[in-house]
Formats: sequence, structure tokens, C-alpha cells
Amino acid sequence: MRDYVERLMARGEMHVVEREVDPRFELSAVIKNSQARDDLPILFRKVRGAAMPVVSNLYGSRRRIHEMVGAADGSFSRRWLDLCQGMQASEERFLKPVPMPGDLRETTMSALPQITYWERDAGPYFTSAIFLAKDPETGVANLSFHRAMYVNDEELRIRLGTTHDLTRYHQKAEAERKGLPAAALIGTAPDIFLAAAASLPIETDELSAAAQIRGRPVEMRPCRTIDLTVPADTEIVIEGEILPNIRRPEGPFGEFMGYYVPVGDNHVFKVTHVSHRGGAIFHGLLCGSPEDIVLLQEATSARIYKALIGQARGVLDVSVHATLLCTVVKIRKTYEGQARHVAMAAIGSHLDYNKAVIVVDEDVDIHDLHDVWWAFLTRGRADTRTTVIADVPGFYRDPHRDHWGKLIVDATKPLGREAEFERRRIPGEDRIRLEDYFKRG
Repeated sequence: MRDYVERLMARGEMHVVEREVDPRFELSAVIKNSQARDDLPILFRKVRGAAMPVVSNLYGSRRRIHEMVGAADGSFSRRWLDLCQGMQASEERFLKPVPMPGDLRETTMSALPQITYWERDAGPYFTSAIFLAKDPETGVANLSFHRAMYVNDEELRIRLGTTHDLTRYHQKAEAERKGLPAAALIGTAPDIFLAAAASLPIETDELSAAAQIRGRPVEMRPCRTIDLTVPADTEIVIEGEILPNIRRPEGPFGEFMGYYVPVGDNHVFKVTHVSHRGGAIFHGLLCGSPEDIVLLQEATSARIYKALIGQARGVLDVSVHATLLCTVVKIRKTYEGQARHVAMAAIGSHLDYNKAVIVVDEDVDIHDLHDVWWAFLTRGRADTRTTVIADVPGFYRDPHRDHWGKLIVDATKPLGREAEFERRRIPGEDRIRLEDYFKRG
């Protein structure tokens, strides 16, 4: 991550905050306001009460995400599918053992930046932490994101979702009345971050996947107190175990949909050791912000795209708008009813983010919902091109069934009338550079 920060700094793609900021609300307020203005990352040099700087919004740009994977055509989904098609599940050659780094320093949880993001958050949270653990039976490594509420130097409380691989790992250990050794990684290399966010087959070792993304082995160093190895270039590593048969209150917390998750009895992570590299940079992620959502959307879009191209004709690309539980699919339309076929397949491919599925033509920007709804409302009737599917389960964390039911929207042009819907354009508008026309001052 540090190398990536330095590259962005050298390119002039980093906001730098030199004044001291309060980690309670002020830091997150700066992040939120900055993200409303542009997509540049932010480096906070001085955070009150912490001995290390904080960086945020590294992954809040679709352009930078595409650059990381080499998606030159602007489609993460197609590029990710290409990467995964040649990916090996797990091989030792992808992981290179190295000794303990000489600049490694011991520290405590309380010495790390204690960031409280939202007004009603129960306390400081570690939001960018990637938990690394191995399947107790197969040894396959899993990387996954879980919010971690700071309690004290010995304890974090985390939430394991019902669909996560880490949940299955913990259940296996718990059945044997054992804790699950795990390490929380803060400040990983971008390819580790991508692999943790991606949807990969359960037999795929996600560290091996990261190595294949970067094109060389991941250097792995041993932990101090648990039988795991971790990527040696990780800025901060929190070692410990997820305790068996113990749940304690966690929350409230400002979640990605824009609301607070209420207090719940969630898993307990017992901290056994904390270390950081010399000159470490802490990664703070504002939940529900572009940094949280962009990568989630791209990874989920790739999963749905992969499912769709095996079932439906004419699928060109997919965009997921996660905070709205909405998926938009771009197609090349060749027959009536095609949009509904595609939408039904999309609903079956991923239940969580398909409360609404909108299908559009190839001239629509699927990442711009204004463009998407413009297409729907200007290309035909509103009453005959929508379909409601009742009583279908939706988002997995939905005890009151608020997200049951599905909406299908056909926003495509009527066949045979395409000429009526030709979009107006100005020749050469894409080549205009306003700085060549406007003088400063």
C-alpha cells in the first residue's frame, strides 16, 4: 500500500492534510466532504492521539480500480473474468516465505488511530481490516472484510455475515470447541485488497489469487503468536483468534446503506499481538463512501456478468449500485422480451443486490443512474415495461423482510423504432479541453 501511496503522490493524485485532525468525527467529516468534490485519496499527516498518519479513499475511484487490473476498455467485469479464467486455485509457488522484517515494531491496539466515523457509532472502528484465516479442514486461506469495534487492547468485536467463508471456517472450529486463529490486516497491497473483495470459488486460496493478479509471488512472513503467515508488506497486523461460543454486544454502527446497524450479539476477536512496519500508514475507510462501495460494486458486477453471459444472449456489461440494491445490465437487443430474460437471469445470479434490475441499450451509461432512468422514461411506456415479482427474498440481513420482492425495468428501445431514439451529439465534443479555451483569473 505504501508504494501505491507514493506513486499517487508522485502523480499529484493525493490530497495532503498537514493540520492535526481529531479522529472522532472530524477526520470522517473531511473524508466525506472531499469525496463529494472529487475522487482523490487523502493523507492525514497528523491524527490526534496516534503516532502514524492515516490514508483514505485509495479505492474510491473506478478509474483507479480499472487501472489496477488493466481494464483498458473500461469494463472491470470483462477484465476480471479474463483474469479468473486462467487463475489456479492454489499452489505453493504463489507464496514465498520470508523472514520477519527487520523494521517490524510491536504496539498496542490503543496506540493505533482510534477513528469514530459516524455520530451514533458505539466507538472507534477498524473498517478496512481484512481478516485472514484458513479453513481448519482444507487449509485454504480466505480474505474477507469485517468491521471491528475496538473494546480494549485485548478485544475486538466483529460481525461475521451468514454467507461469508470465514463464518464457515469459524463454525468448523467452534464445533470442535476451538477458537479460529486469524489475523486482521490493515494497509495491504492493492492486489490483496482486490482479492479480498472479489467473489472467488471456495476452493481458491485468495492469497494465491492476489499473487496471480500482481504477476509474482506474495512474500509471506510468520506471525508471532498464531500459526499463520501474513503478507510481509502489510502495514499493520493484529493477531488473535475468534473465540468459540461467545457473542457480545457490538454496535450501533453507520453501515453502507446509510443507516445505523443496531446493537447485536456478535463474534469476539481476542487480540494476542499487534505489530506494524516502521513508518506505517493506517488505512481508514469511511463505510458507505465511494471507497467502500466502488470496489464492492465492481466485484459484484463481475460475479453477475459471469453468470449472465452463460445464460442470456447479448449481454455487454453490468453495473451494480450496491447502496440502492440495484443492478443495471447493458445489452445488444435483438428480440422482444430479451430484457426480461436478462433481468430474470440477473435476479437468480445474486440475491443481495438485485432488489431492482434495469436493462438498457448499449448507448446508455450504466454507471450513471440519471442516464439509466432517462432511457426508461423517454423510450416507452412506464406501465407496461415494469414487472414486480412478489415475495422473493432479498438482502441476507433483512429480518423484517423490507427487501423482499423484485422490480424488473425494461429501459430498452422498442425494436424497429431505433432511429426515433438516436441520441443527439456534437461532433468533436469528446476532444475538447476547456483549459485550452478558458483563461484563469
